[in-house]
Amino acid sequence: MVSFLVLLFFTFSFSLELKLHDVFGMSFTKPVFMIESPVEKNRFYLLEQNGVIKTFKKGDKAAKVFLDLRDRVENGGEMGLLGMAFHPKFVENGYLFVYYTDKAMNSVVARFKALNAQKADPTSEKVILKLKQPFSNHNGGMIAFGPDGYLYVAFGDGGSAGDPYNHAQNVQTLLGSIIRIDVDRGDPYSVPSDNPFAKGSGKPEIYAWGLRNPWRFSFDRITGELWVGDVGQDRWEEVNLVDKGKNYGWRCYEGNHPYNLEGCLSRDNYTFPVYEYPLRDGNCAVIGGYVYRGKKIKELYGAYLFGDYCSGRIWALFKMGEEYKALLLLDASIRISSFAEDTEGNLYVLDLGGKVYLLGD
Repeated sequence: MVSFLVLLFFTFSFSLELKLHDVFGMSFTKPVFMIESPVEKNRFYLLEQNGVIKTFKKGDKAAKVFLDLRDRVENGGEMGLLGMAFHPKFVENGYLFVYYTDKAMNSVVARFKALNAQKADPTSEKVILKLKQPFSNHNGGMIAFGPDGYLYVAFGDGGSAGDPYNHAQNVQTLLGSIIRIDVDRGDPYSVPSDNPFAKGSGKPEIYAWGLRNPWRFSFDRITGELWVGDVGQDRWEEVNLVDKGKNYGWRCYEGNHPYNLEGCLSRDNYTFPVYEYPLRDGNCAVIGGYVYRGKKIKELYGAYLFGDYCSGRIWALFKMGEEYKALLLLDASIRISSFAEDTEGNLYVLDLGGKVYLLGD
């Protein structure tokens, strides 16, 4: 069976030719994230790093400002307006959540209220969580509601290089972890009772830890699996399948390889990436994507798509028996900042230079 799958893999790897299509025909200022409306099909919300969320529909000639947070967002480097998620009951309550870096270099998760599909109220902000960042890089930035209805938030290790304060291995800090919180109970939130440290010995919000800079993660809309692209240090970029209560190794390991083993546990205490690739040939930072569940590119159904910020390469990751194999789909030669998916499972690629593209044949 494995031999057949390997043969199939290499057979279609030579015949699948994909392109990026400028389906919106608009330009943006450093786009870093995009999400489709949970209410109105083909309406999208795009985050510009400087603090503006814009909205538009397919066929519009220009985007409108949905929410302007420039008065409270610190923009530059890896800081800025970085993530957004609609509440699962957005139709009923109009709540949306954003992740941004404030003027004091705190990572902030906040809730806002939408007035309608084209406008949110900037004065409606309720801060859910604020985390002090010791350095300006490794802010993480992804937020999303999981299949369980809880809000997941990704925090980097606090920045600099090499995790100098060992945050990612310290469960007494949220830095270097993905957290899971219940924003429907408590004020401003409560902790799910089955979180790994809900009863003590670590920060109760933590879901998984040992991460360096999990810039983008996503849930497979069919299986619910949590896929994370964790940006590496000097040599390796990694893709992780993240489960509750697991330690993903950083700073002890970079990918599958020892980085700084001082004070670390034995290797079997860590969970290693399902895939890694080296920092060479122009690669510099993994950009996590989505499992493809669309209908237009049948060969990619069930594959996890991800890219690299510097090289612009996009890969599809397939499970072949007990291993994962990556197929290079295209070399886009753009600065990939994020991926996005619509309700039909189509995937989009955001270029920090200003464009949004649909991935297609």
